[in-house]
Amino acid sequence: MTQSLEDYLEMVSFLSDEGEVRVTDIAARLGVSKPSVLTALKTLESQGLLEHERYRTVSLTQRGIAQAQEIRERHSLLTSFLIDIVGVASENAEKDACKMEHLLSEETLKKIRSLVKAKKKILEPFPKLG
Repeated sequence: MTQSLEDYLEMVSFLSDEGEVRVTDIAARLGVSKPSVLTALKTLESQGLLEHERYRTVSLTQRGIAQAQEIRERHSLLTSFLIDIVGVASENAEKDACKMEHLLSEETLKKIRSLVKAKKKILEPFPKLG
């Protein structure tokens, strides 16, 4: 799946958490045109990841939910890594994680996951101060 399609799928997932998902909402959040959204939705629908009837809401299929969850977990992991391990400001970490989530190999993600878990485990016994 392309980076662009992953972004659309992830956005549908985020918007689903907030309620009904409409083409206009996706376009506004991603800063793209409605025709671009419709093209992407058609492709994602043909892959069995979502359902959309013209002028109606968009919903993820079970397969789409699973794939979106994977994308969101990668994003969350990388954001955490950049903030907690590297020390990047959260605004930059969000932007960078969005770019990185599409490019890194599974091996690299696995190593980053181990680092993040190890840091959290080390800090677990200590309460946060002030």
